[in-house]
Amino acid sequence: MTLPMPSSRGNRNQSGVRQGTMPMTITKFGLALAGLAFSATAAFAQQAAFKPAIVYDLGGKFDKSFNEGVYTGAEKFKKDTGTEYRDFEPQNDAQREQALRRFARDGFSPIVAVGFSQETALKKVAEEFPNTKFAIIDAVVEKPNVQSVVFKEHEGSFLVGLLAAKASKSGKVGFVGGMDIPLIRKFACGYVQGVKYANKDAEVFQNMTGTTGAAWNDPVKGGELAKGQISRGADVVYHAAGGTGIGVMRATVDAGKLGIGVDSNQNGLHPGKMLTSMVKRVDVATYNAFDQAKKNTFKAGVSVLGLAEDGVAWALDDNNKSLITADMKAAADKAAADIKSGAIKVHDYMSDSKCPM
Repeated sequence: MTLPMPSSRGNRNQSGVRQGTMPMTITKFGLALAGLAFSATAAFAQQAAFKPAIVYDLGGKFDKSFNEGVYTGAEKFKKDTGTEYRDFEPQNDAQREQALRRFARDGFSPIVAVGFSQETALKKVAEEFPNTKFAIIDAVVEKPNVQSVVFKEHEGSFLVGLLAAKASKSGKVGFVGGMDIPLIRKFACGYVQGVKYANKDAEVFQNMTGTTGAAWNDPVKGGELAKGQISRGADVVYHAAGGTGIGVMRATVDAGKLGIGVDSNQNGLHPGKMLTSMVKRVDVATYNAFDQAKKNTFKAGVSVLGLAEDGVAWALDDNNKSLITADMKAAADKAAADIKSGAIKVHDYMSDSKCPM
């Protein structure tokens, strides 16, 4: 903006500037600057409000399973956008609520709460901070600022159960769960249905690691449970046990049997010895929560992700392709299509605890 030169005519003030011209122009100039400053401040405030954070479940973010899937999604978002995030690994149940509240108080949003165990804590904290965006994985919190993401684990477990039955030579397979809760029984029930679908005479051994959060991070006990099932004849063992699954898989492959991983693609942990993995796309759920908040498209409510939504799947890659025959792949692909169409209905333990098999 060019300021007008003072005129030689008209009334002048003591500085020699004609009164009525310069002050009006300066006022407009000042208002324009003020408007620009306000816009910049508002833009900065809006940008500063996007500070993503994660509170993991017990077991740690490098559990090679559930938590690490979330971490993978956050790292991909960081790589794609250059956005940093903060995270916290609780060591006990009480730290969940403390971490959620601390992140919210420090202005972080969105905050991803990982695992059903954070449901109670998140209900309280979400009410205290209504302007903060939250997402929770594996639970439903009905608050106007919470996005809840749950999965149809029974559908993916059905497929790996089918593959386990077809790969088994003994007709006996195993399942090791982490904490004995309905969610993990949901995995087990889907797995049993898939096994029986492929071989109605097959036998499925089931064990849970414990009844507290420590059950997610006890690889020694996980290994012992797997060995017990193998001693009874199981030659394929599926785990849904978080960090405990590391011990399950190690004991299984050390015995010359086949393991099945969960949540993340764990085929690469023991190449050529993992039959497959039941992949649960918690990485996508995390990425989407961050991305939507950044783009101001974040919506509260419940998202349910199954085979049709690419929320669950079985993993096939260079690490296990030698173990999957053409017949096995065709059977799994057909079953997946039938589940999507409704021709196969996989029983959901969470809606009815009487597993049909």
